[in-house]
Amino acid sequence: MIVAIDGPAGAGKSTVARRLAERLGFRYLDTGAMYRALTWLARQRGVPLGNGDQLGELAAEHLVSFDEQGRVWIADTDVTSSIRKADIDSLVPVVARHPAVRKVMRGRQQELADDGNVVIEGRDIGTVVAPQAAVKVYLNADRSVRANRRLAERPEIGADALATDLRLRDESDTTDLDVEDVVAQIEELVRARQPA
Repeated sequence: MIVAIDGPAGAGKSTVARRLAERLGFRYLDTGAMYRALTWLARQRGVPLGNGDQLGELAAEHLVSFDEQGRVWIADTDVTSSIRKADIDSLVPVVARHPAVRKVMRGRQQELADDGNVVIEGRDIGTVVAPQAAVKVYLNADRSVRANRRLAERPEIGADALATDLRLRDESDTTDLDVEDVVAQIEELVRARQPA
């Protein structure tokens, strides 16, 4: 069974998806980490981030994988912590916008999704990556709440840069609920759709 969690940056997708996967005993797939990993590798290899074809080739040659602990791997390297730095944050949208990159990533995400029960989170999951998902959830929250969440995750970014980042990402509601309430509501949906 595929559970798709979609929504804008700072809406709580990662936290909710991770906890939901734990509660259900499903695998957790963070599609954003895949783009981050490719961005990290492109910088390591000196591939120009404006060259979509070269980035697509790099993505196809070095498929992103996740181990049992949820660590992120690319080119035989554990990049789990390296991809969560502010410099990667600012470059991921540049890499992710290329159609050649998105095509490779979408194929890889679908391949990973087809491997048993999984909670997948990221942009366009329920519409593009896994339109056949049994449960599709779109999380949202007020921009100020989302900005505070992102700032707490990445204090090195700075409030002004963060506000701009959120505004831009919105252009391409979980405000009053706590994480456990959201997870519980989604878990009910999943359990109702699981075969008896």
